[in-house]
Amino acid sequence: MAFSTDRGSAVLSEINVTPLVDVMLVLLIIFMVTAPLIQQGVEVNLPAANTPAMKADADKLVLTLTRDRRAFLGKTEIPWDKLQEKLAHNAKLQIDRELYLHADRTLPYGTVVEAMAAAKNAGVERVGMVTDPLVAEAR
Repeated sequence: MAFSTDRGSAVLSEINVTPLVDVMLVLLIIFMVTAPLIQQGVEVNLPAANTPAMKADADKLVLTLTRDRRAFLGKTEIPWDKLQEKLAHNAKLQIDRELYLHADRTLPYGTVVEAMAAAKNAGVERVGMVTDPLVAEAR
């Protein structure tokens, strides 16, 4: 863009950045509003443990067990009686052979053991237990 000035043949070549700043501010507001919505998952009351927090990794496969004995692999619900079958046919699980268990603290111990046994029978070699480090630090 070239604009002429009153002083003769000098050319003013500056870009008007006001529309760019307006668009960037609108995008910033949109991202600020939508970011918390993206991070929602299945609500579980985790047990507390006095351990340091593990680095977050989006590639980890998480099995979530809710207080009403529902199972979720990631965000997909799995029928309890088909848990071992679904885990055995999960391609990522068969490659990594690693699963993180995210169980509600009010679940009976036997229910958690059943899920761990189903995972072991499905070919999982390592099971990690997810706890809530913030609750443990408050004690």
